[in-house]
Amino acid sequence: MSNLKRVIWIASYPKSGNTWMRSLLAHYFMPAGKAPDINNLRQFTTADVRQDFFDAANNGPYQGENLEDWMKVRGKALRLIAGSKPSHHFVKTHCQPVQMFGEHVIPPEVTAGAIYVLRNPFDLAPSFARHQSSDLDTAIERMANPETVMGTPTGIFDLLGRWDDHVSLWTGAEGLKKRVIRYEDLLAKPAREMRALLGHYLGQDVDARKLAAAIKATEFSKMQRQEKEKGFTERPEGMESFFAKGKSGVWQDDLTPAQVGRIREAFLPALETWYPEMLDITREFAEQG
Repeated sequence: MSNLKRVIWIASYPKSGNTWMRSLLAHYFMPAGKAPDINNLRQFTTADVRQDFFDAANNGPYQGENLEDWMKVRGKALRLIAGSKPSHHFVKTHCQPVQMFGEHVIPPEVTAGAIYVLRNPFDLAPSFARHQSSDLDTAIERMANPETVMGTPTGIFDLLGRWDDHVSLWTGAEGLKKRVIRYEDLLAKPAREMRALLGHYLGQDVDARKLAAAIKATEFSKMQRQEKEKGFTERPEGMESFFAKGKSGVWQDDLTPAQVGRIREAFLPALETWYPEMLDITREFAEQG
């Protein structure tokens, strides 16, 4: 294989809008009526945790025991993913763009660019707790832990780390052609955000009708209904519902003042950069405790 710089990463911390972004792109780019539902997104995008690619890279069933085993096979698996389509294509990741054991977790040799979706940590925490089947305090602790990882039973990992490190590493990655989108902005004005992504970043002549249809097809209520009727293959074991609320501002109902204070203390510099409009309201809420 020659030039493998074909992957446009759709990167995020878990529960930040990755599935929605992939669905929006699928419904925009695929022919009318052909876009996959939430359980068949691999028809349009793939992910860096695909067991079949790791098996192929391992020349047999892959079963890793630790991060070192994972990294020994990950690079080859990603080259196979990059080469699985003849041109640029989208690949989901929750990993940080760091080096481990002397290798890039997000290798430049396969990377054409990235769409990074971030979500404010106050709304993220309750959703992440449901995703992890944990209580809120544990979820907040994991979001602030640089060693946080998720993994499959076969040892394919998502290298998460801290929420603020995840954001700063992706948004500050030098030499990476990227588009950064806040979940809250996508929720408030999806047409504006997608038009900018498609036109300015991906270089498309934006078709207004196709875009409107994609936004309508991926409304949260419709994705939620799909999950209720068909389940969701990407939902972690033990998680009751992947598409739970899909709103902005739910933290005011879900978090205690003490929890809001913990999140502020852990992530204040990142909040000042990415969510300055939340500084006063979260400070006042925390002071109620």
